[in-house]
This record gives sequence, structure tokens and C-alpha cells, in this order.
Amino acid sequence: MNDFHTTYNLSRGRFDEAVFPLTNSQLNWRSHPGSLTIGEMALHLAGVEIWFSGQILGLELNPSETLLTRCATEGVVNDLPFPISAVAITTQLVEQSLNNARKFAIRLFEADSPEIRAIQLQSALGPVISAEGAMARFSFHPAYHHGQAYLLITAPEFPEA
Repeated sequence: MNDFHTTYNLSRGRFDEAVFPLTNSQLNWRSHPGSLTIGEMALHLAGVEIWFSGQILGLELNPSETLLTRCATEGVVNDLPFPISAVAITTQLVEQSLNNARKFAIRLFEADSPEIRAIQLQSALGPVISAEGAMARFSFHPAYHHGQAYLLITAPEFPEA
């Protein structure tokens, strides 16, 4: 297991522990206009993991995985609407998406090699980065969104379970 995989397991595990128990209304609660909901964060996280892993490993994605890759950028780092509606963001979709994306990430970490790390790909923010840079980013990425989710979950207006 490489260091990226170790960091990913810790940060992703904490994100999943915070998000999996939430209800549909909690996943879709928006603290203010223009902010992400926890459900959108979760699908964004899954989308980044699938997008990066798919690009690096040259994987063919099915339609639901391709839709998730749109969540990596649309409505998050650009002005497009989020590609999945709140009605569709359910506990089942979030858990299924995160579990599937984890398989992509683990597959990439297990394939780790100097040749893999040297592969170039487009990041969610636009610049071309190495696969090593991608693994560094998405091993920390869940921790970033876990912090955001924690702030939402502890907000006084956050819906009761």
C-alpha cells in the first residue's frame, strides 16, 4: 500500500462515516445559495475519483460513471448547473456512487508505478497534471469535503434526522 492509498483510506473513511448515515433531506440541505449540499459534495468527490482514475488507467466508463465525472466540475468549479437534481440525490445514490468510486481509486493505487505516476491528465480545475499529482489531490480531497460537511452538519439550521 503506497502513502497515497494510506492517506486516502483515512480521509475517505472519515468522509463516508459522516455522510452515509444522513437522510435524503440532510444530503440535500443547502446552507445558502451557491453552496454545495453534502449530497452534491459526495457525488463531486465520487466524480473526481472516477474521472482521474479512468483517465490514468484508460478505462471505459458506463453511462452512470460518465454522469458522475460531470459532477467533478459542473456546478462546482464552473457556472453550469449541477448535473444531478436534488430529487435524484438519495442516500442510495450517494452510497452506491462513493462505493463505486472507491473501487476506481483502489484500482489506481494498486496499479501504482513510476510509469503510472508519469501519465499526464487534465485536472478538475483545468491544468494538466501528472498522475502522481492526481493521486496526491484525491487522497486529500475527501478530507477537504469532510470539513465542509462537518460545518453543515453542525449548523443550527441543519435538518433533524
